[in-house]
Amino acid sequence: MSKQLFDLTGKVALITGATHGLGMAMAKGLGFAGATIVVNGNSSQEKLDTAVAAYKELGLNAHGYLFDVTNEEQVIASVKKIEKEVGAIDVLVNNAGIIKRTPLVEMEVADFKQVIDVDLVSPFIVSKAVVPGMIERNSGKIINICSMMSELGRNSVGAYAAAKGGLKMLTQNMATEWAKFNIQTNGIGPGYFATSQTAPIRVEGNPFNDFIISRTPAGKWGDPDDLQGAAIFLSSNASNFINGQVLYVDGGILATIGKPSNE
Repeated sequence: MSKQLFDLTGKVALITGATHGLGMAMAKGLGFAGATIVVNGNSSQEKLDTAVAAYKELGLNAHGYLFDVTNEEQVIASVKKIEKEVGAIDVLVNNAGIIKRTPLVEMEVADFKQVIDVDLVSPFIVSKAVVPGMIERNSGKIINICSMMSELGRNSVGAYAAAKGGLKMLTQNMATEWAKFNIQTNGIGPGYFATSQTAPIRVEGNPFNDFIISRTPAGKWGDPDDLQGAAIFLSSNASNFINGQVLYVDGGILATIGKPSNE
């Protein structure tokens, strides 16, 4: 019975921004749990095809669709195509995101708006396109990928923090409006993870690397695969009475105001 709670066999999961990094890790987890995974990318068809091939090499049932999550027309058309070619979308993971590291006083308004569009507006656009089908079926799971910046500020990431803080509240409002249709909307808030993007700073002696290790009670960077359990849980029947919550997978950073007690 306990294994069945987490079984995603027969489910179709759309994961945006899943050609690499944390999105790919979560998509793999859903695939290993039995879901058919629909991978979204926007940079190039070649990169999307490479990612889908990597999923298939693992024995996963994967499909790729190239579209811009900030373009409502593209999103609506792609969702219709996915549901026609693959099947009804049971799980939506709004993972696509960007970050621009610029002090607010120096940041161009256009750059600020771009971050908001990708990190906050696009989850609304994609969810709005997917949810009517979920309402019709009286079933669905939506996971918005939030951040520790949904709770805390940090120098030079003001636009990102504003978007992720807004995404937390959007998650709660989606839950409030859609729970009556048996749709559970929750968030995952990743901490600092060992990805290709963070590789240049994850070296001994780098001040930021040392800060993250000392600031995290677990004393290390997270492995992207550490997100798989949270993604499976919030996509499965195990979370059927959980709504409007953000599950932080951060090694304990948000649990403490300073360095771990063992230092």
